[in-house]
Amino acid sequence: MAMSGKQRPFGPTLRDKRTAKGYSLRKFADLIGVSPTYLSQVEQDNVDPPTAERVQKIAEILGENADEMIALAGRVPEDLPKIIQRQPTQMPELLREAKGLTAEQMQVLIDQARKLKERDEMP
Repeated sequence: MAMSGKQRPFGPTLRDKRTAKGYSLRKFADLIGVSPTYLSQVEQDNVDPPTAERVQKIAEILGENADEMIALAGRVPEDLPKIIQRQPTQMPELLREAKGLTAEQMQVLIDQARKLKERDEMP
């Protein structure tokens, strides 16, 4: 259902990662607080992926990057809307300007943002 570009759909990716870690469908469904039937439907890509909060829990259990799994599910991490709302002009502008940057360029931007925060946090 939720898919961007040529990425593999969330459901089959989840199934592969779950089985690679040795979790049965029932056990994993129990761990994340859903029914095995629902989890099966998600993995078959018959229903929309779960909420960002639940996908984060899935990622934690599987030892995966939560932001990547949330994006694959077509969701937005729950902390981002509040971050954007705190700076309603600058954050959207920053995101728009960063659009199209390479992964390496994004990492430089992230590193610079960390340095700015650390500088401001110093006594």
